[in-house]
Amino acid sequence: MAMQWKDKLKDCKIIFVVGGPGSGKGTQCEKVVHKYGYTHLSTGDLLRAEVSSGSERGKHFQNIMEAGGLVPLETILEMLKDAMIAKADVSKGFLIDGYPREVKQGEEFEKRIKPPTLLLYIDAGKETMIKRLLGRGLTSGRSDDNEETIAKRLDTYYQATEPVINYYQPKGIIRKINAEGTVDEVFAQVCAALDALK
Repeated sequence: MAMQWKDKLKDCKIIFVVGGPGSGKGTQCEKVVHKYGYTHLSTGDLLRAEVSSGSERGKHFQNIMEAGGLVPLETILEMLKDAMIAKADVSKGFLIDGYPREVKQGEEFEKRIKPPTLLLYIDAGKETMIKRLLGRGLTSGRSDDNEETIAKRLDTYYQATEPVINYYQPKGIIRKINAEGTVDEVFAQVCAALDALK
């Protein structure tokens, strides 16, 4: 059985999308899905779906996240793998959004699933991200979009991301995208990176 799912994912492109909260990576992922037929998998969305399902596991996740912690890696990889296998037949590739948040996550993903084809680093400055997140908080009603929580999330993000970028740098798969421009300017850079994969 194990071999079967590996075969299913053999030809799929796997793109890690790394970017801070408010960098616009969610928007960019949506645009890639429309243009390229990739499947967008956000670990955050998978977790939120589990939480809103009201399952025991979901309640456990909620407690961890409310305390600002991270859900166990094995659990996240299982959810990702299941979601990928479910879409393998209809998808050109996968955008794994907000992953890996630390080097160990990347290593485990490679071991348990397969190595990524590319890492898109959606890079926006701290001020830009804070501004965008505060704006989003006004419209989304997401309780975690307030200034204090945002500052904490950005610090966590920077501490975690630097080693990840350093880890993948020698592998030559990182494409750094300047996320300060308009959505379309940023997307043009994303397209250039993806078009080069063919």
